[in-house]
Amino acid sequence: MKKKKTNSKKTKDKSPKSFRSKKTLQRPPSIKNPIQKELKEKGVRLNKYISNAGICSRRKADEHIKAGMVKVNGKVVLEMGYQVQVDDVVEFDNQMVTPEKKVYILLNKPKNVITTTNDPQGRKTVMELLGGAFDGRIYPVGRLDRQTMGLLLLTNDGEIAQKLAHPSSEIPKLYHAVLNKPLTKRHLLQIADGLNLEDGFAPVDVIRYVQGATKKEVGISLHVGRNRIVRRIFEHLGYEVVRLDRVMYAGLTKKDLPRGRWRYLTKKEVVFLVRYKSKRK
Repeated sequence: MKKKKTNSKKTKDKSPKSFRSKKTLQRPPSIKNPIQKELKEKGVRLNKYISNAGICSRRKADEHIKAGMVKVNGKVVLEMGYQVQVDDVVEFDNQMVTPEKKVYILLNKPKNVITTTNDPQGRKTVMELLGGAFDGRIYPVGRLDRQTMGLLLLTNDGEIAQKLAHPSSEIPKLYHAVLNKPLTKRHLLQIADGLNLEDGFAPVDVIRYVQGATKKEVGISLHVGRNRIVRRIFEHLGYEVVRLDRVMYAGLTKKDLPRGRWRYLTKKEVVFLVRYKSKRK
């Protein structure tokens, strides 16, 4: 009797790469950080060194240097153009800092999670969702309130964090909002024209009813990033937002990213964010 031939080939794992194993999750794409080469060859300006350490942007670093918060080899340095050499020890606020490899993480935040690196009240933070996969300094770009779900970017790149958070970049954000009652056509048109809220005018790029759903569900796209802006727009007209989900941020989407999970940005996505310029200008 002939034995049946067994197929020795392993079944291909069709799940997204980011979810296959912890080893995969711990391997960010190889995005070059040329600062180490610069240090060896000619040195690096102090503000750039601090920015590459994930502390802040270069502009903010200049302010910290001027305030005497930066030391090199134990001495306060006030010179803006100071060149850090490869063997120098740099301290910020009395803690040693080193340039880190840039990391860019996209997270699909669930409800009841705080958008901070730590919480004095002991509530769950977005950092806990990373599961210790990244040991260095990393922080969220912008904020989502505790009840709002959806896309959140985390990085140790101070330059790009400031760029994306700054109002002049006009980063587009798309939300799926579920209201406590149907949104009238009149109010939809009012929102589309922009509303005057207590902290100023709130422009809206696009607002539409969600196709195939009731008029309680709308998609709203805007580029302003003020605190609780989407909720306040609807509250201004007498509606309550019972569910809010950010489904797109700066061209990044939730495709293949379940709630509570995260992934590293691809090289292509990082380049896109670095080169991003508002289409509205």
